Amino acid sequence: MALTWGSSYILIKKGLVAYSPEQVASLRISISAIALLPYFLLRYKSIDWSKAKYYAVVGFAGSFIPSILFAFAQTQINSSITGVLSSLSPLFTMLLGLLFFGIAFSWRKMTAVLVGLSGAAILILFGKEAGLDGNSYYGLLVVLATILYAISANTVKNYLQDVDVLTLSSVSFFIIGIPGLCYLFSTNFMEVLTTHEAGLVSLGYITILALVGTVVASVLFFKLVQMTNAVFASMVSYLIPSVALLWGAVDGEPITVYHFAGMGLILFGVWLGKDTN
Repeated sequence: MALTWGSSYILIKKGLVAYSPEQVASLRISISAIALLPYFLLRYKSIDWSKAKYYAVVGFAGSFIPSILFAFAQTQINSSITGVLSSLSPLFTMLLGLLFFGIAFSWRKMTAVLVGLSGAAILILFGKEAGLDGNSYYGLLVVLATILYAISANTVKNYLQDVDVLTLSSVSFFIIGIPGLCYLFSTNFMEVLTTHEAGLVSLGYITILALVGTVVASVLFFKLVQMTNAVFASMVSYLIPSVALLWGAVDGEPITVYHFAGMGLILFGVWLGKDTN
């Protein structure tokens, strides 16, 4: 999970070389929906459409809107710091779960979340070295995306626990894929593809982003939620900064000793949260 999701931010960065944030997001969603379409058609007759509203929540809150928010955020802050801010997901997953989804309070979960969050805080506090030099308010878009991820994770655990993960993924992406495709072809996507010098290369990066960082990552995440709980599953985002920072370093973004200290606390928080009862 950490490897697939943590690599997404550098792929978004590469996609933004040629395409607008809206196009990157709509391409990501459209390609994902098309990839899952055969399975959706295969399973169509057995889908419980009484749960359509929950599939829609998972699709829009778990993929569609965050894809747009992340793409816009990375026009002002780099991929490393975007990955770091995504580690807020467990905190919001736990808080929303306690407030609205009836999850049981656990001091171990609370401690694990706070320890991991302290590691993320170190990364954020020393984020200037990691590239928080643009408009820092764009980081709030990533924070909003983590809240939406929390809604999606809790929805899966509470209302779609027994749904096959491929069915869950294919239905939710079918629902959001239609508006994604409609929007994509209302833009100058074809013109950029055929005239921009990086059009094909950026499309290649976005395709990898969609197939690996979205389809594969979503299937793995839904399965992890069903096997454990929403809070523990969301703690994968505590591992994401490590992957995002390393990819950023490969791409020339700075990394310092403070980042390794933060990642150490993050890993300790994940270990504390391993109790899934």
